[in-house]
Amino acid sequence: MSSFPAAEGAEIAETAGRAGRADRRALAAAAVTVLLWASAFVAIRAAVEHYSPGALALGRLLAGALTLGVILVLRGEGWPDRRAWPGIAISGVLWFGVYMVALNWGETKVDAGTAAMIVNIGPILIALLAGLFLGEGFPRRLLAGMGVSFAGAVVVGASMSEGGASSILGVVLCVVAAASWAVAILVQKPALRHASALQVTTFGCAIGALACLPFAGQLVAEAASAPLTATLNVVYLGVFPTALAFTTWAYALARTTAGNMGATTYAVPALVVLMSWALLGELPGWLTFAGGALCLAGVAISRR
Repeated sequence: MSSFPAAEGAEIAETAGRAGRADRRALAAAAVTVLLWASAFVAIRAAVEHYSPGALALGRLLAGALTLGVILVLRGEGWPDRRAWPGIAISGVLWFGVYMVALNWGETKVDAGTAAMIVNIGPILIALLAGLFLGEGFPRRLLAGMGVSFAGAVVVGASMSEGGASSILGVVLCVVAAASWAVAILVQKPALRHASALQVTTFGCAIGALACLPFAGQLVAEAASAPLTATLNVVYLGVFPTALAFTTWAYALARTTAGNMGATTYAVPALVVLMSWALLGELPGWLTFAGGALCLAGVAISRR
């Protein structure tokens, strides 16, 4: 008789162990995403001087789709289940297409600090939409952590702001980017129940590239005159912050809540500050450091 409780206990322990390993893998995937998305800031800064917003988005997506397509073939993964296609198609157009063009364009109209503050309403929208439509609810710790991180993002944005009057068009474009991101996550999460992270990312990226094809003429003309370093930055953006980081994002999203994933991205401003300091020689002030620390503290609160 005593063997049954022992066997049951061993089974529970094994299940808990598997869950713990899955959580650690999801956290590691989220960390890769955040690190690479932060590095995109430096690459975009270098590429945007020679590529217009639409051309930059298309070049990035073409490089990403090609990379992902090769990996998909090598892994032997075919077409996603038909039930995943609505989420893939909508997130592909909104996140890979609209978001990238709107953000690139918005950052030509407003300074980086203003853009950072506006786009960072995205994780809040993600948490609200996930709570309402995905049944994730509104955990107090998540909301508290997001509040702390958002305050940090505002501080970072204010410290980086150039102090000029913001363009109304630029503000609207950044809001469009944030809203597109949030809605895309809302539909991407259910798609991951029927397709792998690689499938969702590959076909979403391809659909985004198709949506950006009207900018093909600009891309060809600008690539012919752009220096090699700028073009290499576009390729980097496609291979790493897009192909790799969007895949690790989807992998982690499939194993945690959309709200938690959104909150994790608040670590990006803090990492951007450090990368800009290390790679661009832009020494941040104490206010920027303080805002970055708040961003990281909020992420830690929300992920506990």
